[in-house]
Amino acid sequence: MKVGAVGYNYVHEEDFIMDCPEGSGCPLLLLIKEPSVFVIGDREYDVPKNSFVLFTSNMPHSYRAKYKVYTDDWVYFSMSAADEDRLKSSGVPFNEIITLGNIEELSHTVRAISFEHYSIEEGHELIEEHLFEILMIRLGRAVRRSSLTDVSHLDKVSALLKIRNMIYAVPNEILDVNKLSEMAGMSRSGFQHLYKKVFGISVSADVINARMKLARELLVSANMSIRETAQKCGYADEYSFMKRFRKYYGITPTQMKEKLT
Repeated sequence: MKVGAVGYNYVHEEDFIMDCPEGSGCPLLLLIKEPSVFVIGDREYDVPKNSFVLFTSNMPHSYRAKYKVYTDDWVYFSMSAADEDRLKSSGVPFNEIITLGNIEELSHTVRAISFEHYSIEEGHELIEEHLFEILMIRLGRAVRRSSLTDVSHLDKVSALLKIRNMIYAVPNEILDVNKLSEMAGMSRSGFQHLYKKVFGISVSADVINARMKLARELLVSANMSIRETAQKCGYADEYSFMKRFRKYYGITPTQMKEKLT
């Protein structure tokens, strides 16, 4: 395996999108450090931070920030058929998002590879080659370690995914964090901590995002009063709704409706 290009801790704004409809042209490793949206083939994925993906050269894909920024480490490289077989046998999958929970060790290795790749010092190519081998070994170890995660943790993550889907499907029916944590079978603090760890955003902020997204859609497509829109979005009164809407979008609901219709 040989590194072609490498980048460490690249930060992009929310309008960033990388679109490779015919693939990247060579194998590509991404260490994903912020919540993001990936399309691999014809499937879209909501990707938590601390994930990775290893693309084959011709796999169509695109990716972008889910919120304000997208940050990653990336390595374009070449490999032989034997290299590919070795990676697969170590448990590293291709064209599949894997969430690890912690990618700090992997990211530090990419940083070291980046230093050697752009160095002019004696022996930098050999050091880079060995560091990349180490990165792949560590990647396989991280995948195997993540597969041994206890079943109770996986059950909790599954419960969180169901709750998050509910938040975005019916944000008006979401009551409070206590009720959500009860639904997940967790303590309030444990629920909040794990939710943010998995999705990269607090549950309260996610509820606000869901309600504001619904509000915008209703203002554009439904012939409702501001009070009716507020109720549909889970607000007890229109004043609380208008205050939150203005803080979120920077304009009032009426101004938004005039702007979009």
